[in-house]
Amino acid sequence: MPQVVSKVLVLDDADAHFDSLKAFYEECGLVGIRPQQTGAANVMAILKSNVDLGGIMLYENFGGKGLELAREIHASRPELPIFLRRDAISSVAGLHEKDAGMFRCAYTLADLQQLRATLDSSIFSRVYPNDLVRGISEFTRNSLQSLFSGCDIDIETPYLVKDRIIYGEVFTMISIESHWCRGYMMFQTAEEAVLGLIRRAAGKEGANWTFRELNNVLGELTNLVWGSFKNRYVGHDNGNHNLQTQVPIIINHRSSYISFGSEDPQLCFKYVLRERNRPDAIPVPIFQRFVFNLNWSPEAFRENPSIETLVESGELELF
Repeated sequence: MPQVVSKVLVLDDADAHFDSLKAFYEECGLVGIRPQQTGAANVMAILKSNVDLGGIMLYENFGGKGLELAREIHASRPELPIFLRRDAISSVAGLHEKDAGMFRCAYTLADLQQLRATLDSSIFSRVYPNDLVRGISEFTRNSLQSLFSGCDIDIETPYLVKDRIIYGEVFTMISIESHWCRGYMMFQTAEEAVLGLIRRAAGKEGANWTFRELNNVLGELTNLVWGSFKNRYVGHDNGNHNLQTQVPIIINHRSSYISFGSEDPQLCFKYVLRERNRPDAIPVPIFQRFVFNLNWSPEAFRENPSIETLVESGELELF
């Protein structure tokens, strides 16, 4: 499993520096995406879509109106950190105090290492153990395969996001609790696309199925994955979590927005379902997110031993 990455929207039209910036982003674990058109309306349309982002890389003279665009972005998506590339000054010196507060840092091409440190603290502020990331993708894929046996399941590189955008019309959420983490797991997807998969898999008898059957399938998926997570990563010494602190969860369906009261990044996985007997069908994405907003102690993370491991160590023997 590749390292966890983060997508950033690159608003930089100085093509002479494209190759060096691209190489730097790759070194930092960033996947840069650029709008095809530089107009503010096009940029804001991207931000209002279901693009999961970890931050914005903005050139101060982008489209001739870098600061104006920054104000619009910050007003619309204040949770996204903005990193300002400047031509001559590696700081926010000279900017109005209110404008300076919009940026996580300002840098020039001559001091990219300063930017690297800020990226680590802003976007990659949490380290997710490789065994955890790999394990989640494996047992989630197996669960999806058991429910959508007629589909091939592709997994994209896991990534971190800072935004709060909800994908699609339906999502499930279940709390996750152990001695080393506390938070929530979600699945988000488009209702009609997944319902179409379920109907076609059921044949004629599924022709009249509605969102209720979809809810049942997604509920089963959530339970399967949580059961696998619990069996693999949750020990038996959890203690009593009932009296621990909770925070409000805010959901705004009109704006496709959810907040868990934390600025910590969310660990995200994207699974793409492709029907084997319909090669021309549009692939169906299902997004999985983890937000450990109530407790995160990765130093205490341990994977529970498997039966095979216990047999090899002599603690168990085959009957």
